[in-house]
Amino acid sequence: MRYYPAPESAIMMPHLIEAVREAFIDHGNGSCEMPPKSYVTLPGGDFRTMPSYLPGLRIAGVKVVNVHPDNRTKGLPTVMGMIILLDPPSGKPVAILNATALTDLRTGAAAAVATEVLSSEKTGTLGIIGAGRQALSGLLAISEVFQVESVKVWSRNEKTATRFTEKFPDLNITVTNLEQASDATVLLTATPSTKSLIKDEWIADGTHINAIGADAPGKQELDPNLLTRSQIFVDDRKQAVHSGEVNVPIRDGLLSAEDITGTLGEVLIGKIGRSDPESVTIFDSTGIAITDLAAASVALQKGSFIELPYEHGF
Repeated sequence: MRYYPAPESAIMMPHLIEAVREAFIDHGNGSCEMPPKSYVTLPGGDFRTMPSYLPGLRIAGVKVVNVHPDNRTKGLPTVMGMIILLDPPSGKPVAILNATALTDLRTGAAAAVATEVLSSEKTGTLGIIGAGRQALSGLLAISEVFQVESVKVWSRNEKTATRFTEKFPDLNITVTNLEQASDATVLLTATPSTKSLIKDEWIADGTHINAIGADAPGKQELDPNLLTRSQIFVDDRKQAVHSGEVNVPIRDGLLSAEDITGTLGEVLIGKIGRSDPESVTIFDSTGIAITDLAAASVALQKGSFIELPYEHGF
């Protein structure tokens, strides 16, 4: 069994995006096995276990990952994790990977896959809500599939947003207010908010939104009225209803599971899609285990993976 402590990266983002895309295709075809996440509440946060099996990649395993929102005040990532990979025919453990950075990266890659197939525009403004590690990964990944002409960033902490923009001196990137950041061709929301931040009236027709912040019951970033006027695509129906962006509106009776248009995998296999260019599309990303396996498979092939600095915070 090999242990990978997360050295400097050898992975190229396009390779990761392609692996995550293939995992979603397997999900759309029903050829993978993936029980829902299991949550355990801890002081200050929780940890989740995420088992899965991807026959196409001949890989199985489980990720154990925590979410502790106040970790940023301690100089630690709010999300940390590890992946144990197994040999499917024997069940033998074959590798343990530090999945802290890998979790951020596969989340960004999933947003890129969704942007590529759901955005009606291929170039324009990218709005980013939140300026943490997953916002950074999202910008890096989405830039691979969407020609970013300008970037508008908002964070509750303006200093954090400013530090974020300083990492991209070659981009037309600015810190702005929440409403202005929401006025974008493609929007990425990456916060741990439990109250809706993005108002319905701020979002123009035709916008594509990657909502990646809601990953536990009670979390939400988008105005429920925005959800009711949009086409909603999820990574996994059960997880989304339990803990995705739709969980609070469904809990409160403002939305139903039947209002979900379908999964990203179903889009990729051609079963469903955007109804027209003027529709608002939302990708409700909870983070699913098969994308962790796909990312881990790329990491094993390359022998290492990207490590994002810990100082990025929401």
